[in-house]
Amino acid sequence: MPIDTILRSVVAVRASIPEDAFTANALGTSREGSGVVIRDDGLVLTIGYLITEAEEVWLTSHDGRVVPAHALAYDQETGFGLVQALAPLGLPAVALGDAAKAGIGDPVLLADGVGRSVRAHIVTKQEFAGYWEYLLDEAIFTAPAHPSWGGAALIGQDGSLLGIGSLLLQMSRNGEVADINMVVPINLLPPILDDLLTRGQVAKPPRPWLGAFSAESNGEVVVMSVAEGGPAAQAGLRQGDIISDVRDGEVDGLADFYRKLWQNPAGAEIPLRVVRDGRETWLRVKSADRNSFLKKPHLQ
Repeated sequence: MPIDTILRSVVAVRASIPEDAFTANALGTSREGSGVVIRDDGLVLTIGYLITEAEEVWLTSHDGRVVPAHALAYDQETGFGLVQALAPLGLPAVALGDAAKAGIGDPVLLADGVGRSVRAHIVTKQEFAGYWEYLLDEAIFTAPAHPSWGGAALIGQDGSLLGIGSLLLQMSRNGEVADINMVVPINLLPPILDDLLTRGQVAKPPRPWLGAFSAESNGEVVVMSVAEGGPAAQAGLRQGDIISDVRDGEVDGLADFYRKLWQNPAGAEIPLRVVRDGRETWLRVKSADRNSFLKKPHLQ
């Protein structure tokens, strides 16, 4: 498929979220980004935070056509979101590639839904731990950065889809700081796609969620804030707390904290050893299924 045709299959995504939605304060009530057509029937893959709790979704093609759509699913583990166009898009599906075969230094194209694309290279592939209780074993990082990264399509040299843009970050190398994009690799989609299409979620028990926004500092996990009304807030976890242990296991960084946390089922009471103002204390946090706090998608 010619590259111009591939780029036309990247569409703009606009979502409206109710003011009383759980994510409204953090992510806003009007969200805009991109998505890419992955089936000829108008199935669009995007980054999930654009459509979480959306009551309306609209897709816009490069020629200005606006089509209503339905938020089908948002997978908390990968971060992918699926949107189904409710009228013909008339755009071909972009073939899914193999991100595992993409190497550091490979040239790629990061394209958004309004016709802007950035020719970039893969600068690294490595583990990524996000402050919102999110972990990828091997995320893709590209530079130079695309200014409109959310839901943008990462296209490989063969024209296949290698991933979906998620974040803008900064990388320091040789004393210089550069903007880079973090991309969710496409290989995470095929194992869960059928479940997302038929059930709206992956057919396995949900991970436990605390509602703690944390950062790693010198190997320590520091709480930046807690979600209002979430399990961490209800248990008394506070900004500035250092989480040093989960149950009887010492925490070694943010990724290790998540892996220890996720060994428990959602709903389990999880003991945390916390250092607060130089003093240690134990908190027992009754975890939850994050999805139980979110408004469910409904057909427009």
